[in-house]
Amino acid sequence: MFEYMGDRLSNAIKNIRGLGRITEENISDAMREIRMALLEADVNYQVVKEFVKNVKEKALGLDVGKNLKPDELFIKLVKDELIALLGETSVPLETTKNPTIIMLVGLQGSGKTTTCGKIANLVRKKQKKSPLLVACDIYRPAAINQLKEIGSSLNIPVFTEGKINPTEIVEHALNYAKENKNDFIIIDTAGRLHIDEELMQELKEITNLAHPDETLLVVDAMMGQDAINVITGFNETLTLTGTVLTKLDGNTKGGVALSIRHLTNVPIKFVGDSEKLDGLSEFHPVRMAERILDMGDIMSIAEKVENIIDEQEATRQMDRMKKGNYNLEDFLTNLKQIKKLGPLENILKMLPGARKMGLNNIDIDPKQMAHIEAIILSMTPYERKHPDCLKASRKIRVSKGSGRPVEEINRLLKQFEEMKKMMKMMQNGNLKLPF
Repeated sequence: MFEYMGDRLSNAIKNIRGLGRITEENISDAMREIRMALLEADVNYQVVKEFVKNVKEKALGLDVGKNLKPDELFIKLVKDELIALLGETSVPLETTKNPTIIMLVGLQGSGKTTTCGKIANLVRKKQKKSPLLVACDIYRPAAINQLKEIGSSLNIPVFTEGKINPTEIVEHALNYAKENKNDFIIIDTAGRLHIDEELMQELKEITNLAHPDETLLVVDAMMGQDAINVITGFNETLTLTGTVLTKLDGNTKGGVALSIRHLTNVPIKFVGDSEKLDGLSEFHPVRMAERILDMGDIMSIAEKVENIIDEQEATRQMDRMKKGNYNLEDFLTNLKQIKKLGPLENILKMLPGARKMGLNNIDIDPKQMAHIEAIILSMTPYERKHPDCLKASRKIRVSKGSGRPVEEINRLLKQFEEMKKMMKMMQNGNLKLPF
């Protein structure tokens, strides 16, 4: 996500490093690089023009003190302008009403039905809601069955009445939710073009009946600048409360995310970051700007592990890290917890400097995790706590026990030591920005 744009912006910022002061002449190349990076990432031309103008004007007005470096100030300017484009602050989903009613709309193939399941899963976990999915896509073959399968896999009820009028389905669903104490209703509507007057009228009728607290437009992030016209068209008819950007984990340049809020004033509320039903994240402009600039997203990592890692265990391990006592026993515990988070490469991408270290292009075979686990489990408790004692004879024994070559054991031990060094740097506040 945003790798191409982020790499280009990072290169532009590097051109500022070492300058004694910022002048119009010495930042011209950097501004040209930034302009091209944004345009090639499918950011709207008008947005790019304003972005470059704002950064340039503020950069030339900077008073660089003795203790400040021009490149550090320039990074802050670029980050602040990115945050401004993305919407300054996050706009949370409405969850306080009882029931809260959410309607998802959008083009066919944008990922609405899957997003319904993802939102239901999210509010049940974080808000302790009792969601109900309502199947109102009566036109796409197998759409109702798809929603039923999603509901079944999540153990979330799905209200369906086949292919009768969608407005009637919603009316009956509201009564069903009241009787069964479902306090969060998610309506899955059929995909349609915003210029299709008949189908847009259908959405108006559902809106007039259900009065949804949120009307979310689901947008495929790979659409590029066409997404702006789609958002504008739907917003004129329905008054959108937010958008959901899907497929940001795919091969997308991500420029649409920088254009949506600025051009339509419709906030981004969620981004889809994996195909799995827990692959939906709340949108935070500051975090997204930091990810674009390869500064990492530690807060999102923390939220992902919040429900998996025991708080007391986390505190204990943090103390051990500070004291330099973190060992392979701790690492094995963390490894088992990480496996519950989904693909490890998605977590690595959110680390500070991930692109610089090449972590953004890593494709981790799940078997590798199993091999690491087998190696550590083949060690004695003493060896896990004191990996320095693992000399040649012990490594041969571990190799035989795990079925992995000695070279693999040496590689694991080396990587473990590197990880410990990085942890120590983070604890001491010495981990530098990736520029």
